[in-house]
Amino acid sequence: MITYDRLFIAGSWVEPSDAELLDIVSPHDRSVIGRAAQAHPADVNRAVSAARESFEAGVWRLTPPAERIALLRRLNVLREERAEEIARLVSRERGSAGWFTRAAQQGLTRQANAYLKAAEEFGWEETLAPSDAAAPARSVVRREPVGVVAAVIPWNSPFSSATTKLFPALAAGNSVVLKVSPANSLSMGLLAELLERTGLPEGVISVLPADRETSEYLVSHAEVDKIAFTGSTRAGRRIASIAGEHLKRVSLELGGKSAAIILPDADLQRAVAGVKFASLLNNGQSCVAQRRILAPRSRYAEVVAALKEMVESLGVGDPDHPDTFIGPMIRPDQQQRVRDHIRLGVEEGARLVTGGPQVPAGLEQGNDVTPTVLADVDNAMRVAQEEIFGPVLVVIAYDDEDDAVRIANDSAYGLSGGVWSRDEEHALAVARRIRTGTVTVNGASISFDGPFGGFKASGIGREFGAVGLGTYTEYKTITV
Repeated sequence: MITYDRLFIAGSWVEPSDAELLDIVSPHDRSVIGRAAQAHPADVNRAVSAARESFEAGVWRLTPPAERIALLRRLNVLREERAEEIARLVSRERGSAGWFTRAAQQGLTRQANAYLKAAEEFGWEETLAPSDAAAPARSVVRREPVGVVAAVIPWNSPFSSATTKLFPALAAGNSVVLKVSPANSLSMGLLAELLERTGLPEGVISVLPADRETSEYLVSHAEVDKIAFTGSTRAGRRIASIAGEHLKRVSLELGGKSAAIILPDADLQRAVAGVKFASLLNNGQSCVAQRRILAPRSRYAEVVAALKEMVESLGVGDPDHPDTFIGPMIRPDQQQRVRDHIRLGVEEGARLVTGGPQVPAGLEQGNDVTPTVLADVDNAMRVAQEEIFGPVLVVIAYDDEDDAVRIANDSAYGLSGGVWSRDEEHALAVARRIRTGTVTVNGASISFDGPFGGFKASGIGREFGAVGLGTYTEYKTITV
């Protein structure tokens, strides 16, 4: 049993405004694995006030970038030292299979290092040569921090989402209030411990687990200058409206319903092995998951058979078991949502190839669902258009390459996607035609150096690398 009965505000552990602790429940067996204090508006006021005071005093924003980078590098090292502990805790708390939470720790190192490299090479201050000889003034262009950042992250990938926002926001010199999901109160409590040991100045960072109402209070707060949000498109629209009303800077990384295009010449064995990870990572609870599988009619039956074999081979259940590939959904309501979508798909006319809405035998005590493949899906069906957020693959047939691109782009979302072909240059040409922020070819990993984000309802703005770092800065031009 892990207990966090205090909140991490302004760099210190303090008594919460409400002493009642929230039970943190295991998705695997619904047992209580910990308890944690939750933030309320009074705690938000305290965190934002401290952030504003620290920012105006310049205790962090006026620190040279090299010193800020050094402290963030220390944070990365501290996290690496407890990587195995973090992986186990996240598996218990969120239900993610151990293979994924351990692999995620390696990804966090690459993610953090990419931000640190970008910060080291960033043009914090540059002098522009005059373009007009008759007016030989020179311009000094500075990149300065935005101010107080409200970083709001979801439950499905807490350490990755926190790293995505904390590293660029802090590297740029901002003060940050990190609002985390109540479901991640334990793992984010551990993150707060690491931040405490990092040695950031007082007031610069707070970590607040809180519900949606308190989250809305935070993003609406008059002293918040920028909102950085990852979560559902529905919540993102609400946050965008708040940001517009108050003229706050905002970046939104939202939902997705990504397509994986298997071209006729693809190595099917390699493609299906890649889809296993690209589509079903993190129990299928990932915004970048490629859950619409587009297959050529000439190989459609072959693709469906291969996906059926792959999905039926997956271990389902206890996240701690070494043979488990798919763990439980985060909550009972999410489990029910996935099961309802499977039923809906069949009602819409999809063919149930494997899986189904039933709970896996022997796992009735948790939030598990049966990994499912639905074939003969029309892209207009709700199961092809709505983000299900679970281990459900829909297989859609296409006639030719133009048809495949049309189907891939026929979505309200535009976050991610994939192309599979033996001809890499041909796959790259197809990838250029897909209207999404990120496309992988033949299972390549998403780059942490390049910008990441979505088109259409998948968000506004970009994260990762130098572009992501720049979203936490404002330009200032000084003419001499």
